[in-house]
Amino acid sequence: MIRVYTQIQEGKNWLQKYQGSQPIFACILGFTDTGLIPGISAAGATPQDRQYTCLADVEFLYNGLQPQPQYPLPPLDAGASPVLITKAIIDSLNIPLHLFNAGLTHKPTVPTIDLGGAPARCLTSGHALDMAKVQHLLKTGSYWGRKLADEAKDSYVILGECVVGGTTTALAVLLGLGIAAIGKVNSSHPQCNHGQKLAVVRQGLEVAGFNSGFPVSQPLKLIAAVGDPMQIVVAAMAMVASLKVGVMLAGGTQMLAVYALMQALAEKLPLAWRPENIVVGTTRWVAEDSTGDTIGLAREIGCVPLMATQFSFSESCYPQLQAYERGYVKEGVGCGGCAIAAHLYRDWNQTQLLKAVEDLFAPLIFLE
Repeated sequence: MIRVYTQIQEGKNWLQKYQGSQPIFACILGFTDTGLIPGISAAGATPQDRQYTCLADVEFLYNGLQPQPQYPLPPLDAGASPVLITKAIIDSLNIPLHLFNAGLTHKPTVPTIDLGGAPARCLTSGHALDMAKVQHLLKTGSYWGRKLADEAKDSYVILGECVVGGTTTALAVLLGLGIAAIGKVNSSHPQCNHGQKLAVVRQGLEVAGFNSGFPVSQPLKLIAAVGDPMQIVVAAMAMVASLKVGVMLAGGTQMLAVYALMQALAEKLPLAWRPENIVVGTTRWVAEDSTGDTIGLAREIGCVPLMATQFSFSESCYPQLQAYERGYVKEGVGCGGCAIAAHLYRDWNQTQLLKAVEDLFAPLIFLE
């Protein structure tokens, strides 16, 4: 149920260490106006819809199925939200949930910890976030990294994200750090829109004055120029938490970019961390996406163990879930990391995981 793709021995050691441990799950929410660019993301049918994707996901993650949610999940015709996978697992296994608002345009309808951040401007501006906000989020992320580590005790923390357009800001950060990421990132589209992403990213980097002399020597300036609020929060949380406990960065391209950011922060600031305690956990749909190169990207970054759940929807009776096998959605809201945790904590197999997700999904069809 779990495959390690890079830094294989280190990844297996991490898995062995936390076999049978109950994790805690924190989801960090953010927004970037980059997600409003037409066609940049499939996480919402229109740019207008994409303003509310995160709000719908977090409302469902907290409340579960409701007859009249304030922000309903998107229509199910192009694949169901990955929040279904995450919700099914954290409820079934009683995994503690923490929600952090790193910077959203609209206030969530469920309780979240407000980190005093701000949504990011479009990265084409070359001024996505004010430096004061980036520094503030670094500080608050570090504070909560300590708190989460204290709660996790001898176990591990899963850090997930929900940022529409986040794979594009991830590409910007990776290129800004000098990582050869062109053509390697993923997206929520069945076929990754590499050309559109790269054009947007190059514009932002150039406006910010980073068009030559890569890599950017000041990672905080890079985040301020072309990043999003989730990235700096998760980097700070993970670095501080790793000093005491295990950390799983639950995601694909976005979390690989966060890992690369942590490497830069450790070198340039410097911030203390224990990289041997950190892994990136995602889905097979991301790790083996033929329209990107997640494994190659992880190797470019260096010493990061990349692992993925081998969970599949190929046997599902619901076409909205089978859509994942055709390349739709792929990942989000920490679903891959949570599926890894289900196997690690309770030795769940394919059948048990599929049943949990389908049991949660079935009533949604009748509410459509």
